[in-house]
Amino acid sequence: MEIRMDGRSALVTGGSRGMGRAIAMKFAEAGADVAIVARRPEVLEETKSEIEAAGKGRVGAYVCDAADADQIKAAYESVTSDFGKVDILVNNAGTSMAGKFEDITDEMWEADLSLKLFGAIRFCRLAFPSMKKRRWGRIINIVTIGGKAPAAEKAPTVVTRAAGMALTKVLAGEGAPHNVLVNALCTGQIVTDQTRRFHKRSEPDMSFDEYLIKRGESIPLGRMGDAEEYANMACFLASDASSYITGTAVNIDGGLCPVV
Repeated sequence: MEIRMDGRSALVTGGSRGMGRAIAMKFAEAGADVAIVARRPEVLEETKSEIEAAGKGRVGAYVCDAADADQIKAAYESVTSDFGKVDILVNNAGTSMAGKFEDITDEMWEADLSLKLFGAIRFCRLAFPSMKKRRWGRIINIVTIGGKAPAAEKAPTVVTRAAGMALTKVLAGEGAPHNVLVNALCTGQIVTDQTRRFHKRSEPDMSFDEYLIKRGESIPLGRMGDAEEYANMACFLASDASSYITGTAVNIDGGLCPVV
């Protein structure tokens, strides 16, 4: 099945690196116009050039901290001014903050909620009305399998991500009568730039390939996933091919999560 997204405009937060970059690249390859949003202008411009080389549509890069309400509003207005509309919204901005519950301060909780939950809420609030009016829209919230199966010492991330799944279900119910479909992708262990940073911190004496093999041992498929595999599902959910799928939270984890 060939997925085409010609004539669609997509906004991907956290779009300069990792899964966000892969999703934006896949959208562009499928024919969509793509706006990538992230904090670092130099990385944004580099990724913009890479995406432009992969697709034929327009590509825009917008500097924005997804934890800042004013920056979100300004970035969204710039995207709609340049592209005319946002058909597809991917809320991907976020980091992996985790620790022992008693060590997590109010400031850490607030930072995590502001970036990963309120960032998604604010972008959705801006995009939702026009999607409903046009009777076509796709929203994909990037969460983690920890939102379904929280583990010890994984807060605040797993708590924030569980809230992201609840947000997905609320929006799916409200969007369904207007053909606005809202789904979540539950991330397992995917190889990204973040994986490389973890490797350098935790196993600096081990080669990166050896580190990936070690990380893959606990996964039923026996390996970590790659960002392109992840982007394939995002591209499907953002297309017309997913026209009867909404309110779901799909595990992309090689079978790791104990919860369906």
